[in-house]
Formats: sequence, C-alpha cells, structure tokens
Amino acid sequence: MKKILMLLIVLSLTYGCASTPLQLTNNVEKGSYDILGEGEGSATGIMLFDIIPIGQNTRFKDAYQRAVKSKGGDALLNPVITENWFWAYILNGYKTTVKGTVIKYRN
Repeated sequence: MKKILMLLIVLSLTYGCASTPLQLTNNVEKGSYDILGEGEGSATGIMLFDIIPIGQNTRFKDAYQRAVKSKGGDALLNPVITENWFWAYILNGYKTTVKGTVIKYRN
C-alpha cells in the first residue's frame, strides 16, 4: 500500500511540472500579411507553497495569444518577452508580458 501511495505522489508531482513548449516563428514572407499595429498581452502564474503550479505552465502561451488577439491578428513579429516576479508568504507570482507587431495573414 505504501508503494502504491508513493508512486501516485511521484506521478502527480511529475505530471504537474510538465508544460507545452512555446514556439515563436518569424518565418513569414514579406507581403503575405498586413500589419495591424503593436499588441500587448500578459498572463500570471503562481507557485503555491513553492511547489504547486497554478497557471505556470501556460502563461507564456496565454500572454502571446492575448497579445495577438489584442489587435485581432494571427501572429506576432519581433516579440519581446518580459517577466516580473512578486512574492507573498505562501506563494510566488510570475507575470509574463509579450509585446510585438501584430500581423494578419492574407488569404
């Protein structure tokens, strides 16, 4: 019984630390898109008790998508990523901001 409980704890901690990779591509041909302007998006993730991730694994992706959607586009050119941290007694917070030129692909 102890082995099964330990295995479940290890598996849950391992799964909680997995995230999807963020791929930023700038391989677009000039003239195949319209520039909509500068966009900005942000997302915050928290580490509760320094071990429980809340919104941590998707914050870069969420900030990127919010920056793109801020102008109603499809992608960003020349993205700039900044991060600010904050601390409280039971948690650490990480705010990610993505800025860049929002583009919309032509059909």
